[in-house]
Order: sequence, then C-alpha cells, then structure tokens
Amino acid sequence: MQQRRALIVGGGIGGMSAAIALAESGVDIELIDLDPQWRVYGAGITITGPTLRAFKALGVLEDIMAKAYTGHGIQVCGVDGAPLRVLPTPVREQDGIPGCGGILRPLLHTILSTRVRAAGVQVRLGLSVARCDDDGDGVSVTFTDGSSGRFDLVIGADGLFSRVRDLIFPDAPRPAFTGQNAWRLKLPRPDGIDRRHFFLGGPYKVGLTPVSADEMYLFLLQNSTEKLRVAEADLHLRLRELLSAYGGVLREIAEALSPRSEIVLRPLEAFLMPGPWYRGRVLLIGDAAHPTTPQLASGAGLAVEDALVLRDCLDESTDVESAFERYMARRYARCRLVVENSLEIGRREQAGRPIEEQTQLVEQSLEVLAQPI
Repeated sequence: MQQRRALIVGGGIGGMSAAIALAESGVDIELIDLDPQWRVYGAGITITGPTLRAFKALGVLEDIMAKAYTGHGIQVCGVDGAPLRVLPTPVREQDGIPGCGGILRPLLHTILSTRVRAAGVQVRLGLSVARCDDDGDGVSVTFTDGSSGRFDLVIGADGLFSRVRDLIFPDAPRPAFTGQNAWRLKLPRPDGIDRRHFFLGGPYKVGLTPVSADEMYLFLLQNSTEKLRVAEADLHLRLRELLSAYGGVLREIAEALSPRSEIVLRPLEAFLMPGPWYRGRVLLIGDAAHPTTPQLASGAGLAVEDALVLRDCLDESTDVESAFERYMARRYARCRLVVENSLEIGRREQAGRPIEEQTQLVEQSLEVLAQPI
C-alpha cells in the first residue's frame, strides 16, 4: 500500500501524540501550529492512571515518570485541612502503572515535541488552515501563509476554538461557559503533600497536585454568572481572599501569595459535540472534538488515547473513511462519558452539594476509565 500522507493541525498534546503514533506506523506527517514559537501556557496538568497508560503505549512514560510526580489516591480534606478519606485511583494490575500523577505543562511539551522531531515529522509554525477541499481521493489544503498541500487525511487537533472544526462543521456547537472559573498557581511542594488533594465542603473546590519532587500546583474553581476578568496586578490579592475561608496548608499558601506568584485565571468552557467527528477525510480529535472541563482530569488523556486508537484504525483499514468509522465506534461513548460526567460534577460543585455526592461520580468515572480503551 502506498504511504499515506497526513496533515495534523495543532501542536498541542493531541496533535503531537498523533504525530508520534502515526509516524511510527509509517505515515508521512506534516504538523502545523499557529504559534510561531510553539509555546505552551498554564501551570501543571493532572495525569490519571489511564493517561499514564496511554503515555506508556505512546512510548514516553519513562521520560515522564523520571521528572514528574506519580502515585496513588486522592486525599479528600475538609475546609480546615483535616483529612476525611482517600479516593482510590484504580488501575488494572496488568497495566503496571501508578494510579495518578502530575507534570508541568512546559515539561510535557518538551518531552512530546522532542519525540515529534526525532520521528522525522515536518513541523511548520506560525500558520493554520484557510481551506480544506476534499474531493474523495484526498484533501487539498490552503494554508494561511498562502502555501498549499495535498494529503490523504487531515487531523484537526487545534483545540477548543478549532479552525478545522469551523471549516468542516460550520454549524457545530460553540464552546459554552460552564459557570466556573479555574484559578491555577504553581508553587513549591511541601513534604506533607505526597499525593493529590481535594479540599471540599467550603465555598469553592480547591485542589493540590504534585507535579515533581519539589513542585505542585493549586487549583480553585470559582463560580460566576459571567467569565471573570481580573487585572494581573490583582490576581494574588483576589486569590488570597478566595482562600481566606480555608485552614491548614491552604492558609499557609494564601499568606505567602505575592505579586510574583505565578497565577493563571481561565474560564471553563466545554460542549458535547454529536458524532461523527469527521467529514470525508478530515477528522477532529482531542479538544477540537470533545472539549471537557478538568473535573476528571482526563482531557489530555483522551487526546493521547485518540491518537493511539486512530493509529490502530488506520493500520486495520484499507481506506481512510472506514478507519474513521472504526475510530468513532471505539471513541464516542468513552469521550461522551468524560464530558457529561465532568459537567455534572461541576454542576454539583456549583450547587454546593454534599461532599459524598461530589466525590461519588468522580470515583465511579475513574473506575470506568480504568478499563481498556
């Protein structure tokens, strides 16, 4: 069979994972990203057991575990910081991986982008797609810099506000604000934070995730009717105020906040896109297809899984559209569960439901996600 040529639009976790996976299967890959510097934003990322399993299948788990945090369980605490119970983070024994972890986003980007370059992928930066013309035998793409190319398939991995999605599904749902805003703060990790922590029962859901031997990040989910906008100079003051109701380690963190604190504030936006996530030879993966909120810490993991399943389906199929049909049969239900359950957990958090009602769906969902993909 003639070598397939694929364009991947978007150099985030999903796009890089697809480039690595498909290049290993002999696909000729061109990857483009809109950012000329190919940068990454944000503090850290929580990694579930299934995500670690996906990274293992991608061949990068050892690199991640050498520099990130990995462990088991989520310590649930009250507002005063007192421990209440440990939520299990289930994994299958045969997978041989930890139940959860955390890593700094720039570090993960470096690990994946290094593998992309090593795989011989052609990377072009500072551009996106202007047109995708699918004639049934291939896709002719016009890029925003005026250049063009011909591909057997196009993969839209360009995130929440996907340009590829706008081109092939102009009537698709738009990202919707969920009523929560995520505060994130990178800071030193004290000895007592030896696993993920949730602080529940207060005015906000607050969490701590270790991301290395000596670093962690804090998240706080604040409700609002509209997306919050706070001047950068005031971020530490507002976050200190939000943490004022909490004791224990959170009080210590609040007191130490300063204008130098690395704080990021982002609205949570998501939607459930009906299937199929492809049209002809153009397919959406990751947040371009199933953008979710962080309640199950599974957005990145789903994107890596998408790449692995897509590789399998292309290897098993003689034509691209049959591969995409197989892909949807394997991915839709799992991704839908993450989106719907994450949104429901967020609604329970916003409503101030009892702690056990908030954690119950987390526990149930993680049990399902531990099953094979």
